Amino acid sequence: MQGFSYDAAFDRNIGWVTEWEQQALRAKRVAIAGMGGVGGVHMLTLARFGVGAFSVADFDRFDIVNFNRQIGANVATIGRPKAEVLDEMAHAINPEVRVRRFDHGIDESNIDAFLDGVDVFIDGFDFFVLDIRRKVFDRCAALGIPALCAAPIGMGVGFLAFLPGQMSFEQYFRLAGHPETEQYLRFLVGLVPRALHRAYLVDGSRLDLNAKRGPSTGASCQLCASVASVAAVKLMLGRGDVQAAPVHHHYDPYVGRLVTTRLRWGNAGPLQRLKLALGGRAVAAMARRPSPLPPDLAPRSPLGEILYAARWAPSGDNSQPWRFEVTGENTIVMHLLREADNVYQYRDGEPTLLAGGAILENLRIAASAWGRRMEWRVADPPNGGAGHRIEVEFHPTEGFERDRLFAQLHLRSVDRTAYRTRRLTQVEKAALSAAASDALIVDWHESTASRWGMAKLGGLATDIRLRTPEAFAVHQKVIDWDRAFSPDGLPSRALGLAKMSLPLMQWAMRDWPRMRRLNQFTGTWLARLQLDIIPGLASAAFFTMRLKEGVPGPENRLMALLRAGQGMQRFWLEASRLGLVMQPGLAILAFAEYGAREVPFTADPALRRKARTLADRFQSALGAGPDEFVFVGRIGEPHPRLPLTRSTRRSVAELSGPTHHPIG
Repeated sequence: MQGFSYDAAFDRNIGWVTEWEQQALRAKRVAIAGMGGVGGVHMLTLARFGVGAFSVADFDRFDIVNFNRQIGANVATIGRPKAEVLDEMAHAINPEVRVRRFDHGIDESNIDAFLDGVDVFIDGFDFFVLDIRRKVFDRCAALGIPALCAAPIGMGVGFLAFLPGQMSFEQYFRLAGHPETEQYLRFLVGLVPRALHRAYLVDGSRLDLNAKRGPSTGASCQLCASVASVAAVKLMLGRGDVQAAPVHHHYDPYVGRLVTTRLRWGNAGPLQRLKLALGGRAVAAMARRPSPLPPDLAPRSPLGEILYAARWAPSGDNSQPWRFEVTGENTIVMHLLREADNVYQYRDGEPTLLAGGAILENLRIAASAWGRRMEWRVADPPNGGAGHRIEVEFHPTEGFERDRLFAQLHLRSVDRTAYRTRRLTQVEKAALSAAASDALIVDWHESTASRWGMAKLGGLATDIRLRTPEAFAVHQKVIDWDRAFSPDGLPSRALGLAKMSLPLMQWAMRDWPRMRRLNQFTGTWLARLQLDIIPGLASAAFFTMRLKEGVPGPENRLMALLRAGQGMQRFWLEASRLGLVMQPGLAILAFAEYGAREVPFTADPALRRKARTLADRFQSALGAGPDEFVFVGRIGEPHPRLPLTRSTRRSVAELSGPTHHPIG
């Protein structure tokens, strides 16, 4: 302890506590059960208060899944006992601290030893540890030890103090006699009687009481430690005014609210009983929802991590027309599949080639995060098969820097809602144009008149596609009515239709006669208004993209479009980095192209005439025919909202073809 002085180390506490109170804390002992999310930070926060002794219990070891919230979890501590690591960290703050460790946890045989000489007990048990938690709280009540529970809830904290002579843990939560899952629900409802966190819970499937798992945040754990430690200090110093159960405090910085609730009868109160009934149904429903991410989040090989990140490339209707064949430690073959029977695959599958370029750019960016430079070349498909075979090599390169757009690979998505109408700045437009400049020329259409004109083009394209049986078959296949996060389709809630319109559209999408009747009786004006007119006007701008080298000949078309897809994707990722969102206008280009070339995309001559009208209006609005452009979209700054729905992606395993080397 050479060079350490207790008085000097904790001198900055003086003023909020007196010098003699600081010495009193030096003589106090706090018991903490659990050294994980909240327990570890409880200990270190109180150690910085100068508390001189701890009794701590934990039988677990740190793992990578603890990194998001547990203060002792890092690469160096993986596999090490949690209590041992936190003991070392506390001694690094105060070398004279006295720590009594219970490395095999707490059971009935050692509760009294754990609580021996303790001034305050703080609950750091895992949420799903109820049996021994109840026994420790009961024993604290019998021994006259204040027992505190600061629960991490979303990004906030719920706080309960069980003080000698006041309402007990069991009187508040009423767990006795109920099955395990019901006890979890009662504990949860008692911890969050006002449920402030529900306002921003975006993926309820991650809360599964039966599977004993739930989401968490490090910020919440830090708040818990602050609240519990201050209450513990007040109790140990006799400052008083710590409100005991049935008073419950819930502070949530995300919603900016503090709610104090007094549950006179605990969970036995009539309102709490109603919440238990409703909560049981809600929790069960959330657990049944599919998660937006695949369950396998274990560390992968560098190549596996590259493919995992790169798969978040855009493709028409989230079709993901690529498969990966791993051929070596740093080599893959990407099979770009030809999509059949899709009315949106104009110009002999041009959208698929753009999507192929997008995933090549994703692969390049993802490889940079692992210090690898990427090269690719198009090889002839074996046996004359459909699609294209692209050989990709990743070269480990010392000092190779991570691309600044890497973090955007997962964030970039299609946003079909209305945006803010703030104009893009010159700096933003310059950054976006530069991102695509290797292959594309970007033109901006920003004025109200221009946006109105483009919105009308989108409305006409929507009218055509809703009346076209061939397009109906595509929509019926790709729209996902059941999942908010769809790995292989488009979630219905992400289409841009108003909530009240979705049931009607779902009814119509069951078969073509229904859709035809809907079009006959109501027209397509409501869909055009919601999908095109309002969003089109509520944007910063529309933009169009042209190939830098002009329209390529057949021999150069493949490479030109793959590189255009790379430029388009980099533009999109740069937009995401700038806090902007986009929506492609694929239908405008597809049907304008059919109209300009008089392609018989449908048997209905009236719809072919409408496509011809769209082509003429396209030419008038943009001064060139659709064949001059490879991409159309709208862009803008989004309104703040929770990400409640989006298309996700198939897992790496699903996207992998035959492999000669494991992905890892």
